[in-house]
This record gives sequence, C-alpha cells and structure tokens, in this order.
Amino acid sequence: MRAFRNIAATLACGVAAIAVTASALAQAQFRDEKTGTIWTPDNVSKDNQLRPSNEPSTPADRAFDPDAQIATATGVVVQRPNATVMGIVPITAGPTVPLVSLESPTLQALPADRWVAPLYLSNNSGSDVNAQIGCTFTNGGRPVQETRIVVPTARPGQRLAFAAYGPRTDVFVDRVLCRVLTP
Repeated sequence: MRAFRNIAATLACGVAAIAVTASALAQAQFRDEKTGTIWTPDNVSKDNQLRPSNEPSTPADRAFDPDAQIATATGVVVQRPNATVMGIVPITAGPTVPLVSLESPTLQALPADRWVAPLYLSNNSGSDVNAQIGCTFTNGGRPVQETRIVVPTARPGQRLAFAAYGPRTDVFVDRVLCRVLTP
C-alpha cells in the first residue's frame, strides 16, 4: 500500500510539473489574430536579451547607442547653398527685433544620401544682409558634424529658404542645432 502511495505521489507531481510547463509555454507564445502567426521567444526581437560583449554591433544598434558610433566632428564643413526667396517679411528690426531671424530646423534623412535640415532666414532690416549660420549635427549630445553656411545676400525684408546638409545617413544623427553667427 505504501509503495502504491509513493507511485501515486510521484505520478501526481509529474503531472503537475507537466501542467506547469505547458502553462508556461502557453503564456510564452502569442497568436496574431489578423495574420494567424504564432509568436514565441524564438521568433521575436532579441532586444531584451543579454548578448556577448564581443558580438559586433549592427548599424541599427549604433543608432540607439551613440557610444558605439565612432564618427565625430572633425573640422568645420563650409557650405554655400543656393537660396530661394519665399516671400517678404515686415521690416521690424530694432531694439527688440534682431536684424535676421532663423526658424528652427527640422531634421530629415535623404535615403542613402545625407541628413538635411531645411532652414528659413528672414531679413528684418532695411538693408542687405550677408548672414552666416552655424549648425551642429549631433547623436546623443555628441557632435557628429559642424557646418558653417554662407547664406546668399538677403535683400531688405526677404525671407530665404535653403538647406543645411549634414553627414551621410550611415552616420546616425538625432538632432541639429542651428544658430545665426553673423550679423
């Protein structure tokens, strides 16, 4: 009788272990209702898993780990873009209004080419202005490229559009900071 109880207890523990394992496996997979695909830890992203430190990083990994990117700003790239007149602005330069104003750039990537920031410069004064703009392309706060843009002469009240070109898109950039250097 005692042997029977031991066998029954062992069998009950084995069944319980199988049930727990099956339950864990059922929770570790997910069925996509639209596609019918069953996702398991084997076929989803490995982002949260530990990897060996000597594993080479991919370009996608470097985008989110600025320390893994070796590109740094060396020297200043001088650009002389063509500008397009976008319109006329009121001539309001004075004690509280600067001679020129620069609109905040938005960073864009030209696929398989370069990073670019479209810029708009307004001449608020009544005279011609020869402005220079400084832009810093950064990744994680680290400068990747320093650029100086020599803007074509802006006539009184003109609003000009031009582009600041950054590094190639295989170098990761998450921000561009542009400022008026002169006048």
